[in-house]
Amino acid sequence: MAVFTGQPFEFVREICRCPGCLYCLGDNLPDAFAELEVFYILCDIVQPAEHAMVMLGLGDSVGTPAEGVEAEVLVVQSFAELDAKSALAKGRIVMFNVPFTNYGDSRLFRMSGPSRAARHGAVAALIRSIGPTGLRLPHTGVLQYGPDAPKIPAAAVAAEDADLLQRMASRGQRTVVRLQMEAHFEGEVESANVVGELRGRERPDEIVVVGGHLDSWDVGTGASDDGGGCIVTWEALRLMKKLGLRPRRTVRVVLFTNEENGGRGGLAYRDAHRSELANHVMMLESDTGVFRPTGFGFTGPDRARETVKAIASLLGPIGATEIGLNGGGSDIDPSAREAGIPVLSTEVAGDYFLIHHTEADTVDKIDPLDMAKNVAAIAVMIYVVADLPQPLGQSQN
Repeated sequence: MAVFTGQPFEFVREICRCPGCLYCLGDNLPDAFAELEVFYILCDIVQPAEHAMVMLGLGDSVGTPAEGVEAEVLVVQSFAELDAKSALAKGRIVMFNVPFTNYGDSRLFRMSGPSRAARHGAVAALIRSIGPTGLRLPHTGVLQYGPDAPKIPAAAVAAEDADLLQRMASRGQRTVVRLQMEAHFEGEVESANVVGELRGRERPDEIVVVGGHLDSWDVGTGASDDGGGCIVTWEALRLMKKLGLRPRRTVRVVLFTNEENGGRGGLAYRDAHRSELANHVMMLESDTGVFRPTGFGFTGPDRARETVKAIASLLGPIGATEIGLNGGGSDIDPSAREAGIPVLSTEVAGDYFLIHHTEADTVDKIDPLDMAKNVAAIAVMIYVVADLPQPLGQSQN
């Protein structure tokens, strides 16, 4: 996998130079991320009969030797099962076949599964794709190697292929897989966040932040994850500017870099703006696709939640009135945790995780009307929050 950030950053910087654009600046990130490339990928069942599986290497995975890794497969359906069968894992390829429930729970197997398998002596790890079963699509994503285990190659296989290996294991068949994956780091390069502001008319030092992330995995085009999120948050500010709406507080759009395999854009924003985090009244991230909006997730004080619910009631005509229990996002969470900032995230109705981190994440999946509704919902929410008489969470009387 290769995480691209350079070209989108340069493109957006050129947009910033256009007449009448928002005031723009950037958080420069020296050595911002490590670019990982996969040149060849192959994952085949070789015994009891040859069968080509569909796979994608995981982000930050090491590669195999040039000749690949060939070993018997141990299929497990939980970390507990792996621990119970630890004696069988040595010298084998461990296959984690855990059906998708939700992203937060299921991605733990992708993130930490390879190192947990390595601690038991596995030579490679395969992960059932983190997403709903559909059309034999493998889903990539980042892993995190633990410091106390060897780094072993790891890849995601389509759910259908994971279930095939499960059926063979359940029948007691000895199954051998060959994995070939050339992955290496090219070294770190400089990247940047892109930041634009619509300065507040009365309290410009108080800030509402909204944004998405510029980078994406190189499968598909990153249209939903997270090109759409960048566009709708940027467009919300552009729409406010076009309509001549200048709220009391500053509204700042941030297009973060390096969300997918490091999160350094979010960390850099926190560090660069640490002195003004106490003046951030709210942060919102759009990173769940731009399907039909249903409302927002919210994390913050109860009084702030009631205000957010009241604002969302304005969105009845487009059906985006729901306020869920959990808001936030990978890029805004570092700042929010440090300063206790209320956070929102967009909530949508659509097949986001069916195409998430796959070849199918392309622009044809985006409905222009749904995208416009996302813009409207975000614009209303951030404008009203930025124009409240008192900061979000305080009494507005």
